[in-house]
Amino acid sequence: MESNSTNSVPCVSFIGIVDFSQEARWLYMTESVSELLGYEPHELRGRPSLELVHPDEMSRVRKLHYDTIKQDKAACLVYLRMKHKDPYKGYILCGVSRTIVHNVTVGSVSFASTGSKALHNASTAQEITVISPNPEFQFRRWGDPSPMPPSYIPRSLRIALPDDRESSCTPEPEEESQFSYDPLPSQSFRTCLILDRFSMHNTIMYCSNDLLITANKVENRPFFDFVSKKDEDNVRSFIDVVKGWGVNERGQPSDGGFGFGGFPLLPEGRDYLHDQPTPSPPAAPVRQRYGSQSHSRAKSAKSHAHTVKNGLSHVSASSRAAKTTGESETFTVDAIFSAHSDGILVILRRAT
Repeated sequence: MESNSTNSVPCVSFIGIVDFSQEARWLYMTESVSELLGYEPHELRGRPSLELVHPDEMSRVRKLHYDTIKQDKAACLVYLRMKHKDPYKGYILCGVSRTIVHNVTVGSVSFASTGSKALHNASTAQEITVISPNPEFQFRRWGDPSPMPPSYIPRSLRIALPDDRESSCTPEPEEESQFSYDPLPSQSFRTCLILDRFSMHNTIMYCSNDLLITANKVENRPFFDFVSKKDEDNVRSFIDVVKGWGVNERGQPSDGGFGFGGFPLLPEGRDYLHDQPTPSPPAAPVRQRYGSQSHSRAKSAKSHAHTVKNGLSHVSASSRAAKTTGESETFTVDAIFSAHSDGILVILRRAT
């Protein structure tokens, strides 16, 4: 049974990470998986992700998983069917994004709605594959192969040419060979960060490896700790744009395609919160020349500013512990940003 009702499925997405094994086992997923597919994260972690794929599409998806790894792909989108935990909901048509990040595949799974939202997501992807038979998701982009390749003509119906050359046509299709999966230990030099979408400071909730920054030193710190102060506004604009894209027709947080940018990364970080301007205290009334009231208010304002400053220092204590000696120790990274229901996915690599 396959579910086709858009009203019965929440328009949400979740971020997922799978390993390079033939079964593509789940390593991590955000909480929204329960809203989309009905499973709690602990029910899927460590299990093969391919067991959720529709049986008719299993072989193609397994080969796609391997090709994605072998060809070190990034920002790819595939439409396929995935099983909901509730058997009455059957299989849900999903849009799945994929990016290879060193030794894992990182991406998101979202309900595949049609219309302008789907066209936008497809327009930002570097590759689109439609596996599920659905005419509403037959996208074509500049540079894609023709959607109507020459048809195969049986040899018995071909017209013999005067010089005994066979007519120009598509070769006979070869029988599909048994797909063999050769293990691949690692690929690209990339790092994945998952940021808190609903935090002003975009707190880092997850870091996939230590290739660019040390994972156990960055989690639960503001993402902007690793962006220089002069680039902060620029990078924040990247995130604001993809967050704006990542809202569905109902106004709910969802997926929103890929945004591409670059910035200098501070691998050791800085004290971003400490660098924020201290709020100005409320303006005091006009001071009386010799009155003690003005002296009292000035003292109170000074105390208020000191309290605010101490408050910011307290909040950023963990950041300050890892503060670098300066912002000169940077290197430029290319970044892929994408927003999802409960997180922002950031894929980083050294700029070429």
